Amino acid sequence: MTKSKSSRRAFLAASAASGFSFMIVPRHVLGGQGQTPPSERLNVAGIGCGGMGGGDIATITKLGANFVALCDVDDARAAGTFNAHPKATRYKDFRVMIDKEAKNIDAVTVGTPDHIHAVAAMAAIKAGKHVYVQKPLTHTLHECRELTKAARAAKVVTSMGNQGHASEGSRLTNEWLQAGVIGDVHEVHVWSDRAGRLWKQGIGRPTDTPPCPATLDWDLWLGPIKERSYHHAYAPVGWRGWWDFGTGALGDMGCHIIDHPVWALNLGAPTSVEATTTHDGTLLEDKKLNFETFPIAAIVTYQFPARELAGKKLPPVTMTWYDGGLMPPTPAEMTGGQRLPGNGVLYVGSKGKMYHGSHGGMPQLLPSALQAQGQAVPKTMARSPGHYDEWYLACKGGNPPVDHFEYSGPMTETVLLGVLSMRSPGTRLEWDAENLKVKNAPNVNEFIHTEYRKGWTL
Repeated sequence: MTKSKSSRRAFLAASAASGFSFMIVPRHVLGGQGQTPPSERLNVAGIGCGGMGGGDIATITKLGANFVALCDVDDARAAGTFNAHPKATRYKDFRVMIDKEAKNIDAVTVGTPDHIHAVAAMAAIKAGKHVYVQKPLTHTLHECRELTKAARAAKVVTSMGNQGHASEGSRLTNEWLQAGVIGDVHEVHVWSDRAGRLWKQGIGRPTDTPPCPATLDWDLWLGPIKERSYHHAYAPVGWRGWWDFGTGALGDMGCHIIDHPVWALNLGAPTSVEATTTHDGTLLEDKKLNFETFPIAAIVTYQFPARELAGKKLPPVTMTWYDGGLMPPTPAEMTGGQRLPGNGVLYVGSKGKMYHGSHGGMPQLLPSALQAQGQAVPKTMARSPGHYDEWYLACKGGNPPVDHFEYSGPMTETVLLGVLSMRSPGTRLEWDAENLKVKNAPNVNEFIHTEYRKGWTL
């Protein structure tokens, strides 16, 4: 970039000396107010161009990025993004795209189903490219640890797509909890209404084999996951409910919800986790467990040890996750028909309670008399210019995003540990975070990573 700027300055100086008029040079080439010169534009490649991936591309484009290459396995799903970027070179295999476009791009976005996140992001990191990855960061715990390590070694700019981390509500949550407005927090409840509502869970694998759409490369959609026949139950939307492709409601929404207590309370890694799962309203025995799709509903209980934050000792915390229509009881302090939101967090402290919605929703204090005390807490944290702005500006030499992989990686590990616990419901798994393994149930460790198909690797 420095060389490009020097060349541009030399060109302008030479033009002035020869008497050429600058009016013949288009304004978008020179830059100026409201214009970004090509030498300063961020050249980006997008992997996953439909759905949320397409939304990411559209938002980052508005910030000034130049998408020079786009990759999607489904031409129909990606059509809107393709049409919006007619000059971008199109690909179906991201491995081919990164190999061919490595000299032309500075950064990569990844907005695919969960099972592709790690292999796509790792390919970008190994090519030395900045990377933005949708949540959850990866499909498995092993992938999460390896991706975090690789990004650290490559020294690239990273961010994960939990937009609420940049919100005003997330900062107020940090400030109010750390100021002790509700006292010492020893209990946290987190929940989501997504399971079974936006995709199916508790169902078996389809037995029929409908034809694959002509626009979809099914083999590339499967990526590292072992072969199975195409079915519309998997793609383009239902994949979140299937163990092989998604991470259920916890993986989908946990990064938007668990993020905030993990951050504000400096929770670190849990010492144990235990799941209770249901299929038809009854606790399942191991012999009846369905590992095609996630259970209809689940409760996952994490135990976090005592720790310190800014020199202050904090007590152990029990955090409980609910999905599939399950929720914590409505706090007694809520009156007049008040209800907890469909997705959110409830903090229970020694002096009161606090709750907020997902994506860093604005916190509310209980009893309501505490609200004035919260409003009086000084705003000590730097405010964000915006979730996507953080990553884009960092790629151009600005400050690192607050949600870089050094934070979002370990936080995602906590989310995925809850997913892992659903493999052995009714068993309290003792977690060795340093070595990434379950200490008391070694049979569960085989699910810390998935064996890849031939041709796919981290």
